[in-house]
Amino acid sequence: MSLLIVGSVALDDIETTHGKAERILGGAASFASIAAAHFTPPQLLGIVGDDFPLEHIELFKARGVDTQALEIKPGKTFYWAGRYHADFMHRDTLLTELGVFENWSPTIPEALRGASYILLGNIHPELQLHVLEQMPSARFVACDTMNLWIKTARRALNQVIERTDLLLINDEEARMLSGEVALPLAARAIQAQGPRVVIIKRGEHGASVHTPDGVFYVPAYPVEAIVDPTGAGDTFAGALMGYLASRDSVEFSDLCQGVVQGAVLASFAVETFSLEGLVAAQPKEVEQRAQMLARMVRW
Repeated sequence: MSLLIVGSVALDDIETTHGKAERILGGAASFASIAAAHFTPPQLLGIVGDDFPLEHIELFKARGVDTQALEIKPGKTFYWAGRYHADFMHRDTLLTELGVFENWSPTIPEALRGASYILLGNIHPELQLHVLEQMPSARFVACDTMNLWIKTARRALNQVIERTDLLLINDEEARMLSGEVALPLAARAIQAQGPRVVIIKRGEHGASVHTPDGVFYVPAYPVEAIVDPTGAGDTFAGALMGYLASRDSVEFSDLCQGVVQGAVLASFAVETFSLEGLVAAQPKEVEQRAQMLARMVRW
């Protein structure tokens, strides 16, 4: 089944304790699309400027990502520069230039409007709503959001959540959105707003899946040397949705397997700058790490 991924495609400058990388491929939709492509050929909806390197578009195509809905407009590509602290849990934004992304109003080509699965990346809820209005027949919609939108665009976000089947959110945001402190109660309160599935991300501590059929916890794969954590959450989401689309199933067992694949591919993403580790990951290596995760939680 077809999967449409909507979000930012960017150029990043990243500085960590392992060094600095400049003008590298970034953006939520970039990580999510390459991760999803490990399981199914996704369709990418985004926008870049005419300064966007052609080699990045060729990378998408080489990995099976459909780029016909990736707009190229005169101007600059969304650019972000950041510096991570030694603990990798905190970072400083040094510069943000929205470029052509600032006035983007995504229009979905007619050929892509029949996609059964949609991943709405972490963009303004008004843009997410605009996409949903063009995709009335989508079977399963997943949405990622953040504390900024909870604080500044709550009304639009609530409308998105009402139309969402799966909400991806971190633990702090779950508490903020629900008003509950205990995460199981927070998940239940969010489910009452619309989503059947709530996935609460906890960074290096893994993620929990909350559904009417049960709760499942997946730990993060134990990476010994984190180089760049940018895009880990987007990788997780893309792998999950790619797996579900490849199975054409949203049953509890497939959701559980999907988040395992998400945790595994995120571990490859953080081992390098940009998408290098995610691109280089081989099916055999992915399966080996999935098996290791299974052994870690078995007793």
